[in-house]
Order: sequence, then C-alpha cells, then structure tokens
Amino acid sequence: MTESGKATPHSPLTRSPLLEMQDIGISFGGVPALRGANLSVAAGEVHALIGQNGAGKSTLIKILTGAYRRASGSVRFEGREVDFRTPKQSREAGISTIYQEINLVPFRSVAENIFLGREPRRFGLIDWRTVQQRAAALLDSFGLQIDVKKPVGRYSTAIQQMVALARAVSSDAKMVIMDESTSSLDEREVELLFTVVRKLRDDGRAVIFVSHRLDELYALCDRVTVMRDGQTVAQSSMAEMDKLRLVTTMLGRSLAAVVQDDTATREANLAKRGKQVIGATQLGAPPKVNGVSLDVHAGEAVGLAGLLGSGRTETMRLMFGADPLAQGSLSIGGETVALKSPQDAIARGLAYLTEDRKGEGIVPELSVRDNLTLVCLRTLAKNGIVDVKKQQAIVDRFIASLGIKLRSADQPIRELSGGNQQKVLLARWLAAEPSLLLLDEPTRGIDVGAKADVAKIVRELRDAGLAVLLSASELEELTAVADRAVVIRDGRTVAELNGADMSETAIMDAIAYGSEGPSALAEAAQSAHIEDALEGDRHGA
Repeated sequence: MTESGKATPHSPLTRSPLLEMQDIGISFGGVPALRGANLSVAAGEVHALIGQNGAGKSTLIKILTGAYRRASGSVRFEGREVDFRTPKQSREAGISTIYQEINLVPFRSVAENIFLGREPRRFGLIDWRTVQQRAAALLDSFGLQIDVKKPVGRYSTAIQQMVALARAVSSDAKMVIMDESTSSLDEREVELLFTVVRKLRDDGRAVIFVSHRLDELYALCDRVTVMRDGQTVAQSSMAEMDKLRLVTTMLGRSLAAVVQDDTATREANLAKRGKQVIGATQLGAPPKVNGVSLDVHAGEAVGLAGLLGSGRTETMRLMFGADPLAQGSLSIGGETVALKSPQDAIARGLAYLTEDRKGEGIVPELSVRDNLTLVCLRTLAKNGIVDVKKQQAIVDRFIASLGIKLRSADQPIRELSGGNQQKVLLARWLAAEPSLLLLDEPTRGIDVGAKADVAKIVRELRDAGLAVLLSASELEELTAVADRAVVIRDGRTVAELNGADMSETAIMDAIAYGSEGPSALAEAAQSAHIEDALEGDRHGA
C-alpha cells in the first residue's frame, strides 16, 4: 500500500470478467431492496464490496449464491448466463461463501470439516487416512501446520477461518466470498488470513471481500464496488479511490454539500454544560474495541461517529456493563466503577437504548403499558403489588410528552409503528430518571417524521440537563443533535471534535484519515465550489 493510503493494483484487469451481475433488482413486500445493482469481478483479483448497513450487499450476495431469486437483471459466470435456484447449485458451479459466523462443526476434526460430504472413499468406505493427509497438505500450502485430527472447535477463530478457506479451496472454488471474515480477529490473525487470500488470488481465484475496515480494503483489495440504498454507486480500482472519496461515496454526501454547519448552538451548549457524568479511558475488549476514550457532561449531547463495524455499539455495551471490560477504566460521577452487569449501570443512573429494537428492545406480546414501565416496576410496587394508578400516571405522561400514537395503552406494542415503538422504549428509560442516556442508532428503521420527533426529544432532554451519548450512521442526523463528536475507527478513538470544529466535513476527514491524516476535505470541498463557479462562468460566457 502506498503512503497516500492508496492500494497498489495487483494486476491490470484487462481480461473478461469471471462474474458479471447487471441491473439486479429484487423487492420484499413491495419495497425495493435492490434497484439496478451491478457487480463485475475478474479471476485473480480481490474485489471489495462495501456499503453501509442496508445498502444491499448481503442481498446481492444471496442472489449470487442462490439463496434469493432475482426479479430482474442478469448474472453471468464464466461467460455463461446462470440462474442459481439453491446455494448447492452455486457451490457446484464453483462459488463458495465464508460468512462472519463460521459455519463449521466444532466437535468434528479439522480434516472432517474440510471434506465434509466430499470424503474420498475406498471400497465404499471413507478413507480417513487420505482425508487427513489431504487436509494437512492443503493447510501446509497455507503455511499452517496443525493437528488435523483435533476438533476444530479447539482452535482459535483465525484457525477456523483458515479451515473454512481450505474447505472452499478443496471444493475447487473459482470464487470465494468472504463476508466480514476479519471482524473477530486480532491484527496478527488478520495478517495470517490475508496471506492466504493473496495466495488464492495468485492462484487465479477470485475473492469478493466484504469489510468495513478501510485499512484492510487498501491493504488487500485490487478493486472496489460501493453500494448505497440498493444501488451500485461506484466501481473503481482501489488505486483511484482514496479514503476520503470512499467515505463520502458510502455515506452519500458530496464534498460541496457538507461544508456548511451551524455551530452557534453547539458552542452555547458547551459553554453552559454541567459536571462530567461519565468518563471512559482507553476502554478495550479486543478485537472489537481497542482503546476508546471519551467523556459526557450533564446538559450536552456527544456524538459517537464511525463507519459500521468501527466499534460504536460494542463501546456502548461496555459502558453499560452488557459486555465484560478487558482493559481501561470507567468513572461515573467522578468515581471509578466496575460495572459487572446492566443492573449495575441502571443503579448508577445509566440508560441504554439498543439499536436492535425488535431483538433486544420491545417485548412484542406485552402491552404498551407494560413495555413502557418495565424498568421502573420495582419503584411502582409495594409488597410485590404494582400500584396501577402510579403506573398509569407515568404511561399517560410519556404518551403525551413524547407524542406516542396508539389506540390504547393496553394494546400489544408489536401493533405500533416502528417510530412509536422507539418512543415507547425511550419513555421506558426516561421513566427511570437516568443521568446518562446511551442512544445507539435511535432513528434506525423509522420514518422521516418519527426521526424528526426523536431528534427533537433528544435536544429537549439535553437542554433539560440530561447527558446524552448518541451513535448514528447518518452524519446529518448526528450533527443535527450533537454538540461535539468522538470519532472511532477500528475500535480506537481517532479524533474528538468540539463546537465549531465539529462538522460532517471534519467527521468524514477523521473517519478517512484518523488523527494523523491530512485535513483535506475542506480544501477539496472548496475546490469543488471553485470548479462549480468556473463551470458556471464558462456556461455563462
């Protein structure tokens, strides 16, 4: 990789593509998931497929591998039109997929996992000696010498990834799809995996590499396809797509569009903020979090910024005691604490609104009333009996103050819209009267009107003196609420931006380059304005 952060191409891609997906479309429940998506991959290249959550990457892969049937478009593999109806058909054609959650049988041996279902036989029986010899030879070609007779579950995640790769290679796969395969690996393990991927490329195989780690993309990949909102928005060699352009393309924010941000309100809020509510120093739980430091004061909203996979959710879970802290320290109200569970965090005035509303937030079959008062039930009960009048008073108050639209507080929460479900969950935590509110993607999956309502509520809570830490993928939403921003990348704090220094411009600059990279975005945006003006003058002339 060059010092400028650009990849050096492995080879010129002048040959015919191994894979061509053109104008792919599919809808679910009448809602388009892909609209004119394209992907072209050559043999002997590592191709990055990237985009934010919901961009359509997984859907495109599932169409390629036969898990979904496309509604429109064409797929050509090895020069011929294909229409895989099952994952088995795609595997038989030479396409193998390695998912983030490794699909191995942990109690079976390494050798068995590599050749499972394809074991060489002799006289109708499995030839175990040949199975083990071939497995050992294959892994040895990767530079890995391990006991292939041992259960694969006894080995590290990195070794298991190698075994999954070996299984793909043993099936004569012409193309290997790696979906977030490095997300659970440390730096040494990632480099080991990269060595194997480069060997696959050198052997003429194609690799589609899905990752949100920018440094990995530039270290490994030859070309990149960027998806956003179900469409392919860019295809380029990595050498011609610098980090800054990659980030702005993923986020859908032009250079010229992000240079203006209102800072007066932020500066005023910072000037009147109260005491520090929480402080985190070098928080770590590798490999997801590797050194995050931040603090939040009463009466301010701090944005936690970073691309998907940067460690935002994992950081919030550490701060809420939901995951064990391996390193670093946490202080609440100036006192160093060791949170062993979310119950400890709640007792100290913390509240956490999860990004997974359906999986970790609502209890779908319970009523709105029960969902809303779930956290504060103990304070409403006497001798184990809930004071119904007090409960109803809380429910009525938050339904009115947050503008929750519903038929009755007794109806199941699953019947409410996503935006109103989110307001109920927010009310649940506010009823517990917290001092710090951790909001992880609070507007995900809700409509535009509900997003505006949630943003308004957060600003009002901040103005009332509550400390808020807000994570959001959409920078426009984050800067509309936050007074300052902490930017993390690959599980580390890379920048803190305060008041007038905080903008979408500066955040994207930090995401792309970190704290040591060039602050080129503003200059580029200014250049864009100049070019626009020149273009206008030329047309005017």
